[in-house]
Amino acid sequence: MKRLYTPWRSSYASNVQSFKDPHATSDQCVFCCQLRTANDEKNHILRRYKHSYLVMNKFPYNAGHLLILPLEHVQSLDQLSPEARAEIMELTSAAVNVLQNAINAQGVNVGINLGRAAGAGIPSHLHVHVLPRWQGDTNFLPAIAHVKTISFDLDEIYHKLKPFFDSFNLEEKNATNT
Repeated sequence: MKRLYTPWRSSYASNVQSFKDPHATSDQCVFCCQLRTANDEKNHILRRYKHSYLVMNKFPYNAGHLLILPLEHVQSLDQLSPEARAEIMELTSAAVNVLQNAINAQGVNVGINLGRAAGAGIPSHLHVHVLPRWQGDTNFLPAIAHVKTISFDLDEIYHKLKPFFDSFNLEEKNATNT
């Protein structure tokens, strides 16, 4: 596989313990470190909720690739409270709708990689991928050259998606469902 030179990733990947250790603690976890900072815009955190938060993937497969994570540092679904699992599923549903409406995604992949063998890059902190797709968004580069090109500005997509999540009221939605 050929590699594209991406020096901006090296400091991030080499300093993040959670990439190297599937049993990384919350003190070593990149997601937990993001949560402890007060700069959501810099970290591309779209919104914090009672049990979870929604953030843009820093190294996306496509424009608008989102992650939904529990606030609690856990590795598996069974470690979450029923309320946290339900909230994550509601946010997943909302994220799919936002991607379809805000950036005209024609399809969406939703997935959870549990453990390094399943493809989890950060196995110590559970996260749900919500990945927008478009007809023809793959081409010969990944198949022949093993290279994926992403031509968009992360900040621009963040500002496009943020108002949708700012207006999504999870508490209000839950009240109407009971």
